[in-house]
Amino acid sequence: MRTEIRFAGIGGQGSVLASTILAEAAGVAAGYEAVQTQFYEAAIRDGAAAGDIVLGDEPITFPWVLAPDYLIAQHQGAIRAHLDTVKDSGVVIADTVYAREIPETAATVYHVPLTEIADGVGIRRVANMVALATFAKASDLISYDDLERAVLDRSPGESGAKNTEALRQGYDLNLEDYLVPTPASVA
Repeated sequence: MRTEIRFAGIGGQGSVLASTILAEAAGVAAGYEAVQTQFYEAAIRDGAAAGDIVLGDEPITFPWVLAPDYLIAQHQGAIRAHLDTVKDSGVVIADTVYAREIPETAATVYHVPLTEIADGVGIRRVANMVALATFAKASDLISYDDLERAVLDRSPGESGAKNTEALRQGYDLNLEDYLVPTPASVA
């Protein structure tokens, strides 16, 4: 088994952090072989940023994501840059606030209010935790408990409570409520 996952957005949204947490949870707690790579533009904020994870049940000899099984898009630029690379059998999870339009694709698309849920938690920066949990639920590759432990290990100071609250809200979503045909857009 080889599963390719890409978390993509812009700098400051936490796509790279979410991918790091997933790789740690999958590799340490869940027992997968896991490789995480990342790329981002030179801009500290608002430049394209992505974190890629390859999970497998045997050693990974090629660490790059070329055709994601899963794309978690936190920004419209991530849709523009990466949607065409997603496998036809893949899954796209896109934020309704920052990725408002989804062109036609053969992949399964969930248009989820990641940012709005984070706003409800009280801090927009935890939208990446909502996205991480939504991925975990959609993929069924990692348990909530393993993910929560990895989030807490990466949460400094008091941030663990907000991160896990956002994680729980994302995991508790009924994803079928957010399944959309493409093309799709938020009015």
